[in-house]
Amino acid sequence: MVPAAREAAEAPGDRLGFAVDPDSLPDGLVVADDTGRVVCFNAAAARITALAAEQALGAPIDRALPLEDLEGRRWWALTDPYGGLATRRGQPERNLLLPGGREVLVSASYVRTHPTGPVRRLVVTLRGTEARRRTERSHAELIATVAHELRSPLTSVKGFTATLLAKWERFTDDQKRLMLETVDADANRVTRLIAELLDISRIDSGRLEVRRQPVDIATAVGRHVQALTANGQAPERFLVSVSRPLPDLWADPDKIDQILGNLLENAVRHGEGTVTIGVSPHEKGTAVTVSDEGPGIPEESMARVFTRFWRGSKRGGTGLGLYIVKGIVEAHGGTITVGRGPGGGAEFRFILPVSAPAYLTQ
Repeated sequence: MVPAAREAAEAPGDRLGFAVDPDSLPDGLVVADDTGRVVCFNAAAARITALAAEQALGAPIDRALPLEDLEGRRWWALTDPYGGLATRRGQPERNLLLPGGREVLVSASYVRTHPTGPVRRLVVTLRGTEARRRTERSHAELIATVAHELRSPLTSVKGFTATLLAKWERFTDDQKRLMLETVDADANRVTRLIAELLDISRIDSGRLEVRRQPVDIATAVGRHVQALTANGQAPERFLVSVSRPLPDLWADPDKIDQILGNLLENAVRHGEGTVTIGVSPHEKGTAVTVSDEGPGIPEESMARVFTRFWRGSKRGGTGLGLYIVKGIVEAHGGTITVGRGPGGGAEFRFILPVSAPAYLTQ
């Protein structure tokens, strides 16, 4: 090993002036000196390229990283970092190919002592494409799901409205009412889907706003149970248990309604037997449990319950509800878990911490 390469291998952070050890960086880092020879090749770079650092250190950069673009052209010959334009500062991130056709995301920075001087150091960062591909697949799946969920209600709305407009006089009042009720229900379905998409966007970007107000969680539970019984569910199917005194709960009432609505709807739709809702004080705040007596969730699926598009054994819905519920709970600083209830069915339990609006804590 050449002396410079040995120094870089023994103390890369000290040798290159880094504040941290390059091996602790999550992305691949490759640094070449003013002669184009590699003086730093961190652990992530070795993992991504499947090349040992000992083999790369001291080698010319084009041999240590024989990169090609997607058309098969040699990338170093195209970019020519040491002999190209003196005003260039680097190369933006792009997809390139390693030997064997493995894709990698590569960007480069040219370090010069003065703006138009020669390149004194070439800094290359490498990232695997797995995370980006997972994101792209997730986005594609989201688009496909949205398109599928929108098609049915919009087709219904279009069909009924076109029929009514064309043949209004031929239908009785009862038939018109039935059609308009169907249109109204389908429009509500579209509105809910759009609201879910907005919530997902805010959760993923960390912009979900929580407007805290005093919330009586027991009253909120009772209101949701009454709504379900008014829609045809048997009152005896629900058992509400409230342990008092409950701590003061400051939360976003609309978001709490979303949580309770999703969990109770899941218990009614997918569960069986009695749906038990428990509200009790907890050392961290307030705990709410929703359980049923259905078949429950298989153990192997427990870890995926709060991911996008999880629908369990029964199809129906977008599979976004529990993902949104988890995002809302965590936006409040709380936690949510899923397990098996006393009756054998699914049991969801979320805990909301004691908190107050900012103006009361300042």
